[in-house]
Amino acid sequence: MADPIKFNPLIPAQPAVSSGSTSTARQANVNGVSFAETLARAQDLKFSNHAQKRLQTRDIALSDDGIARLAGAVEKAEKRGGRESLVLMDDMAFIVNVKQRLVVTALDARQRGEGVFTQIDSVVFADPAQNSEA
Repeated sequence: MADPIKFNPLIPAQPAVSSGSTSTARQANVNGVSFAETLARAQDLKFSNHAQKRLQTRDIALSDDGIARLAGAVEKAEKRGGRESLVLMDDMAFIVNVKQRLVVTALDARQRGEGVFTQIDSVVFADPAQNSEA
């Protein structure tokens, strides 16, 4: 089965050097939960070192609900035969290797560059959970 998220010990949960901005403090401690703890809840998803760095530097915080939505979108992609998927969730985008359940990179609306995604075979919307569906 999928391995749990493995963290690179060289990547600190809090940046070693503060840029003086309040967003640095938020990314390390969102609602009293560290970045590493948030990622540890990612069910059976793994985050590449690259994705972990992008989440931290781009100040992208994933709640438990967000992680569940991302995992659900990966499951949908897997059921439909997706291999490399672009998962769209709110104002965020994630490139995911579906077979490995590995988040390769993450970005938000401010950091989307040219807005061109290559080498993907599917796009999945990570919609909010519906209470009325079983």
